Amino acid sequence: MLDINFIQHNSDQVKQACLDKQLDPKVVDELLKINEQRKKLKQEVDQVRRQVNDNAEAIKKQVHQGEKPDPGLVEAGRKLKDQLKQVEPKFKSVMIQFEEAMLQVPNIPAPDVPKGKDEQGNQVVRQVGDPPKFKFKPLPHQKIMEQLGWLDTQRAVKIAGFRSYFLKNEAVLLEQAILRLALDYMVEQGFTPMTVPVMVNPEVMTGTGYFPWGQEDHYRTQDDKFLTGTAEVALTAYHMNETFTEDELPIKLTGISPCFRREVGAHGKDTQGVLRVHQFNKVEQVVFTQADEEETRQWHEKMLGFSEELLQQLGLPYQVLLMCTGDMGAGQRKKYDIETWFPAQECFRETHSASYFNDFQTRRLKIKYQAKDGTSKYAYSLNNTVLATPRLLASLVENYQQQDGSVKIPQVLKKYL
Repeated sequence: MLDINFIQHNSDQVKQACLDKQLDPKVVDELLKINEQRKKLKQEVDQVRRQVNDNAEAIKKQVHQGEKPDPGLVEAGRKLKDQLKQVEPKFKSVMIQFEEAMLQVPNIPAPDVPKGKDEQGNQVVRQVGDPPKFKFKPLPHQKIMEQLGWLDTQRAVKIAGFRSYFLKNEAVLLEQAILRLALDYMVEQGFTPMTVPVMVNPEVMTGTGYFPWGQEDHYRTQDDKFLTGTAEVALTAYHMNETFTEDELPIKLTGISPCFRREVGAHGKDTQGVLRVHQFNKVEQVVFTQADEEETRQWHEKMLGFSEELLQQLGLPYQVLLMCTGDMGAGQRKKYDIETWFPAQECFRETHSASYFNDFQTRRLKIKYQAKDGTSKYAYSLNNTVLATPRLLASLVENYQQQDGSVKIPQVLKKYL
């Protein structure tokens, strides 16, 4: 979330951020109205509490001096306590409204983020690698994998419903090889490898900025927990309610986990193969930096580079997109997507996303650090997909397919197979 003082003094800028992100700017006016009520009631509560304490001290002083408490003071104390009982619940109620309203305000896009309503406003930053040229018509990944006995969606649908799949035989080993390549690479970059909980409490989803906006796309259990769509959630919340020292930063975490998404609004999209599924596997990277946007932006580019390096090692053509305001999350300050080439579709498809947030997540999660000047500051957070399957596996199968129906294995994966 943003700081309330910043919102108060920059309300027009925050409203514009709402408009740019296709959100209702009225949430800012509603928040400011509630905040005025909050401040007024807080002053009243604080004033009555002081009077209650002063009255109690006066009575206590009389008792210590061996005097009988003044009936007037006793009666005044009773009235003050009654007054406090009336005003405190009002303050608590307004505080709940205030906290809920604060969660509705989005982050402000960075100055270099292009404005746009939807994906049409995204900008191609660069394209890397040449799409393979085939002497035959390339097949879609699902056709290749079914012929090789690598994929079974028909039985999966009977067992688990639409957008389910079985990977089989060499495809399982190939997927594990891709994931292990990504994990090993991040460890080489100095990241701490972790497995993470994929079922988390709602306050963690709120803390990372997925709620209140994205609740409909997450599975909810009968215990009021949520299945996460990325290890970012648990990795970012790992240090919630903690304070680092500045010397401990940057903190670099990488997580490997299954991920779950309901794919709400995806009806009729990517119904074939494993491009859009409810369950997948991913290696994620999360970094905490000191409260310096320039340093954070440098890390943003560096983390993007890690993902690009892996794609280059795999020999997969891709393009990097700078996402526009209308096609990025409410909490993100700047976001890149990487799209990898799919020969059968003759297009690039999203396989990675890289975002930085400044203190939007850490303010919610209360993740701070003690700066060298002695002040307490909120750390800044970033995250990026290292590699996700089976979508990237599908791209690899399509790009490395051979005329005889086999799939060539990239050299970098052979050590795992």
